[in-house]
Amino acid sequence: MPDKTPNHAAPSAAPSAVRPVPESGFSYARGFFEELVDSALAHAKKIGATDAAAEASEGCGLSVSVRKGELENVERNRDKSLGITVYVGKKRGNAATSDFSGAAIAQTVQAAFDIARFTADDETSGLPDERDIAREHRELDLFHPWAIDSEGAAQLALQCEAAALETSRLITNSEGAGVSAQQSHFFSAHTQGFRGGYASSRHSISVAPIAGKGNQMQRDAWYSSMRDASELSRPEAVGRYAAERALARLKGRKIPTTQCPVLFESPLAAGLLGGFVQAVSGGALYRKSTFLLDSLGKPAFPAHIDVSEDPFVRKGKGSAPFDEEGVKTSARQVVEAGRVQGYFLSTYSARKLGMRTTGNAGGSHNLVLTSRRTRAGDDLDAMLRKLGRGLFVTELMGQGVNYVTGDYSRGASGFWVENGRIAFPVEEITIAGNLKTMLMGIEAVGSDTYTYGSKTVGSMLVNRMKVAGS
Repeated sequence: MPDKTPNHAAPSAAPSAVRPVPESGFSYARGFFEELVDSALAHAKKIGATDAAAEASEGCGLSVSVRKGELENVERNRDKSLGITVYVGKKRGNAATSDFSGAAIAQTVQAAFDIARFTADDETSGLPDERDIAREHRELDLFHPWAIDSEGAAQLALQCEAAALETSRLITNSEGAGVSAQQSHFFSAHTQGFRGGYASSRHSISVAPIAGKGNQMQRDAWYSSMRDASELSRPEAVGRYAAERALARLKGRKIPTTQCPVLFESPLAAGLLGGFVQAVSGGALYRKSTFLLDSLGKPAFPAHIDVSEDPFVRKGKGSAPFDEEGVKTSARQVVEAGRVQGYFLSTYSARKLGMRTTGNAGGSHNLVLTSRRTRAGDDLDAMLRKLGRGLFVTELMGQGVNYVTGDYSRGASGFWVENGRIAFPVEEITIAGNLKTMLMGIEAVGSDTYTYGSKTVGSMLVNRMKVAGS
């Protein structure tokens, strides 16, 4: 089993330089979006709305897939939308349209107004408080359009898949490889004074090779995703690493049902951090549907664990100068020495809880989980030695998580470890526990950090879980 991801190096096709929005593949300039939004807000006030918010957006991109050396699919996407939210006192309604004509905008605003008039009062509804509105918007370097055409994208995908197939004669098939180049921009405003918007991009390359034959076939996959295409892993590196992962899974076997420590590979550890985020998010808290109810100031992790949030990381996948409501974002410590220091709240959920918004309407921003026990040399090999004897999990299946109780049960595959070294691949097992005890049972976090979406964490060792096998 490889102990690290491929080195990040520039792909053979370089991205274009950053250019003004109208010249970067978009059909609409920001100025036009500002006019649309202002027109919608003005019409909302004209027909009697107490407050209103509107957002105009556009997205476009290219996706290309190949399989077994042949072009399989080329897809270009382009979408646009204007959404309007109208408040009539404490009543709220919203509507959206993809038609930017004046008549369509007026009809959409009227529809939102009519919905609001027939909606029940909600004392917690309304736009953000003036003190929370973002007035200054940092430039976070989120927009890097990639001037690649379908032929160039197909060539990268073919190189990626070819590298996987050439890794070993035991790589016998492929579910294909793909390249995606996506970009979008928006402008939003509301009647409490917020105005803002920005462009962003997200590009990726991926492949899913198959090793073995007949009943012994094993599949794995890998990908690289960045805002700037020049920072993508080389297609050959992605292909080889995906093939190595598939090869490592050959001759998998079941194991007897047991209880043992479990080491989660870095991308899966990010999923455990995501479970914590969901449990301390506003909607779950005010509905009392979380296993971490009233956890503020209380331990949710052991004392060596910290979790920080930083929305201002340049090129970060979770970076944002303001949240979806126009509320200012801020860097903060979410967990310190294991204790919860903050929730993830929108304006609405904060009011429901009698608290103040944390600028997290739309989700978390660049979370990093660290352990005070981690040392620079705690790579995957070191983490396997810390595991000693137990299960190293590299894939999870199913959605068996109950966030009300914390009960956790997922199909899994990975490797059995003896004396700190991988002994053999394991398949067709289930791991079970409770998220509350799993988070408190984190014994170590590796230095092999991996960023999965907006969450960064190393491999994570949980002291004990039930493993159901044969």
